[in-house]
Amino acid sequence: MISRHEYRGGVWIDLEQPTEEEMRAISQEFSIGKNIEREILSPSPAPLVAVDDGVTLLVFHFPAHGIEDGDAGNQEIDFIVGEHFIVTVRYEVVVPLYHLKKLLEAQTFDARQEALTTDVLLEVLFAHLYTSVRDHTNHIATRLERVEQEMFNNHERATVRAISNISREFLHVEATLANQEEPLTRFLKVLSGRKFFDATFADRSERILAERSQVEHLIKTFRAVAAELRETNAALLESRQNEIMKTLTIVNFIFLPLGLISWTFSMRTEGMPIIDSPHAFWIVLGLMFGVTVLLTAFFIKKRWF
Repeated sequence: MISRHEYRGGVWIDLEQPTEEEMRAISQEFSIGKNIEREILSPSPAPLVAVDDGVTLLVFHFPAHGIEDGDAGNQEIDFIVGEHFIVTVRYEVVVPLYHLKKLLEAQTFDARQEALTTDVLLEVLFAHLYTSVRDHTNHIATRLERVEQEMFNNHERATVRAISNISREFLHVEATLANQEEPLTRFLKVLSGRKFFDATFADRSERILAERSQVEHLIKTFRAVAAELRETNAALLESRQNEIMKTLTIVNFIFLPLGLISWTFSMRTEGMPIIDSPHAFWIVLGLMFGVTVLLTAFFIKKRWF
């Protein structure tokens, strides 16, 4: 599917799951070389920067929202940039680009229409993409806050897996952004060297790189928070388990002498005291009760209860 948006002095072409015929038509219109055409007909596993006569290709991957919380994935977007055009190629729906197209169609940029040139549009594209990554990161952080509340409401066992899933998501997003740094820097440097745009493009390049760095820093911060919460959760869980073990040990320590008393009087050997008394049962029961009270008072005094 081909979407086209024309602006002052240029055009933005957005291709979603392009066929060979669509890609060939766009290649002929904008003089895109065969090598680049072959490269974008199918997804690429890694970032890539390729240069052809008057055309620069950037194969990029962005973190994607999963259907369920905890799902992690990537979406590939290929940028082909010339002096007066931008071609974006994607193999599935990319929400930020979809929203940007709707904004342009609704003439949201009318007030800035005269300033919308190829370099401006390129900056806007990256701004929308990194804003989406930031929103995705904030969504994960909101889930992390809910997990923190559950953790301190005595749900340590339930939050173990939740914290691990969130940490995995942050790690995935951070790795994706780290893989973007080198190709994005090279891509912007190539565009600057081609002299397609005026001197302000250097500032735009810096802002694009700063957007990526800011989002990466945000993710590292939240990932550090998740790591601290995981350690805190582990400490709380260990503390609760220690309390359980202490309680079981105290109960066992109380019942051990009671069992010993019961076992002793059940031997019924000759000369056993009390055993022939008509009140033997109540005497033994009272003895056991007294031992229980003494041991309980001892544990309370030691603050073991």
